[in-house]
Amino acid sequence: MRSTSVRADVLCLITALIWGFAFVAQRLGMDHIGPMAFNGIRFALGAAALTPLALRSMRYPPPAPFLAGAKDGFPWLGGLLAGAMLFTGATLQQVGLQYTTAGKAGFITGLYVVLVPLLGLFFGQRAARGDLVGAVAAAVGLYFLSVTEDFTLAPGDGLELIGAFFWAGHVLLIGWLSPRTRALPLALAQYAVCSALSLVCALLFEDTTLAGIRGAAWPILYGGLLSVGLAYTLQVVAQRDANPTHAAILLSFETVFAAVGGAMFLDESLGARGLFGCCLMFGGMLASQLWPKAPVRPGA
Repeated sequence: MRSTSVRADVLCLITALIWGFAFVAQRLGMDHIGPMAFNGIRFALGAAALTPLALRSMRYPPPAPFLAGAKDGFPWLGGLLAGAMLFTGATLQQVGLQYTTAGKAGFITGLYVVLVPLLGLFFGQRAARGDLVGAVAAAVGLYFLSVTEDFTLAPGDGLELIGAFFWAGHVLLIGWLSPRTRALPLALAQYAVCSALSLVCALLFEDTTLAGIRGAAWPILYGGLLSVGLAYTLQVVAQRDANPTHAAILLSFETVFAAVGGAMFLDESLGARGLFGCCLMFGGMLASQLWPKAPVRPGA
């Protein structure tokens, strides 16, 4: 049991590393093609890479057949729901990256770690003190990171913030679905849904050329094969066995890797004000997960 938990933690950390550096690839790719086309192609690549493994896993019975949604046992309903959530979060993130830095996008997206327990309030879960402390620290950090001295919020930062709510919803949904259905077919289904929705939007709203796709080939390959095909699949597999607190903390390191990648490959600098905000946000993320989980009692 211990080895299973350690393996899940390692998978979560690898996922965070790949996702963090994916912000760099996502920015570089949009030098050549639009955000919808980039997402559509990379999620299609991720789905294609995962298809052989997903089909092979169909030999085994799902943990909860009543969730399969079809006689063949493929998780159609779960994939549709997760894919729609994934599409919304990925679209907001990708469009927002056109107007902000990779490092800032990573830290704002990372707010989903704090938002996950707070959104649980809508499902009757009570917030612990650490969740409240973490939310306050993250909100103050977001102010220093994203709000300028003349009290304006950059459009890209606002889109990333809205997207963080959808990433939190996606984590909650995957956490509920993963133990109840086949992990790999679920991952494949959500990639296919996200890719289809993105490509339709690209056809309607963007002018995508073959030359542009060739120019963005390496970022697309990283975003498709590693960030989608590998990392999202590792998330689905890891969350079956990972301690929820461990998973959230380790996945939050995506924010650190995004800032490091932006500095290394894009010459980005957050400045003293931004770094202070990042420290507060990261501290809030950790407080939300490490604080003792005794619920707040009324009047306390």
